[in-house]
Order: sequence, then structure tokens, then C-alpha cells
Amino acid sequence: MPATTKSRGAKKKAAIAPAAKGNTQLQEFFIESLKDIYWAEKRLTKALPKLQKAATTQELKAAIEEHLSQTQEHVSRIEEAFQMMGKKAQAKKCEAMEGLVKEGESILEETEKGSMTRDAGIISAAQKVEHYEIATYGTLVTLAKTMGEEDVAQLLAQTLEEEKQTDETLTSIAEGGINWEAEQEEEEEGEEGEGEEGEEEEEQ
Repeated sequence: MPATTKSRGAKKKAAIAPAAKGNTQLQEFFIESLKDIYWAEKRLTKALPKLQKAATTQELKAAIEEHLSQTQEHVSRIEEAFQMMGKKAQAKKCEAMEGLVKEGESILEETEKGSMTRDAGIISAAQKVEHYEIATYGTLVTLAKTMGEEDVAQLLAQTLEEEKQTDETLTSIAEGGINWEAEQEEEEEGEEGEGEEGEEEEEQ
């Protein structure tokens, strides 16, 4: 009986042990996902300056500027991750990020320059990007651990934490006054419209 128990314990340990390093299907999937987020981060280094320029408040401009600096570091970390795994850094177009960037551009077209509503829209677009990145890096960290790539996991975990912090910062900025002021802009427009209608009725 003791021998059987020991055998079962050995089988259990083997079942949860990290996958052996090599060209496994999981590693291939991981590398493809890394290519995807590599393209996404590089795309953001071009998209973020446009959002920063279009932002109304200095607080939001500063937050975007800081995240741009972080994003450039994220690109470097991904290149390091490729190197750690003995792979050449390559980018593969990320359709999800391309769609999120285009949505952000459409928000700029649909909102008034210098308005708080524009800032609320920029924050909304930026947080959608952050949530996509948080999901992606969270998955990559978990997969890296599964494959026994602890150094890669720790490297990407740094980026994951920075993405979470950026998301929290954007929420704080939005709740700190921008959303409320954006709502006031809508009410003021409505009041002006009602006033103009009243004046026209009096003239008639």
C-alpha cells in the first residue's frame, strides 16, 4: 500500500510540473501571441501622442505622456522576452488593437475640441486598450510560468502591473471631475437651446 501511495504522489507531481522546453504547440501559440502584442505596443507609440495632443486637461495629457514612456519600455521588454526564448523579435498585426485605435480616432472626430466630453471619450478609449493589454499580459505571464519560462514571466509581469496602474490612474482622473464636468456641458447646451426657442416664440 505505501508503494502505491508513493506512485500516485509521483504521478500527481508529474501532472502539474511545467511543460518541457522546446517547440511545443503551447510555445508556438505563446510566440504568436507575443508577436501580436509586440505589434500592438508599437502601434500605441504612434497613437498615444495624437490622444495627448487632443486631450483638454493637463492632468490627462500628463498621464498619457507617462504611459507613452512606459509603452516604449514595454516594447523593449517584449524584445527581451523574444531574446530570452531564443527567437527573433517579430511583429504580427493585431486586429484587436487596430480596431481599438480606430475607435479612439473616431471619438476625436465626434467630440468638440477643448471639451471635457472629449477627455471623457479619450479616457474611455484608453481604458479599453488597457483592459485588452491586461488580459493579454495576464495570459502571457501564466503561459510563461506553465512552460517553465520564469524569467520571461517575471519580465512580462512588470508590464502587467504597469497596465493595471495606468487603468486605475485613468479611472481616478475621470472620477476626479472630468465625467461630472462633461455632464454639465450637455446640460448647458440643453439650457441654451431652450432659451433660444423661448426667444423665437416671443418674437413671433
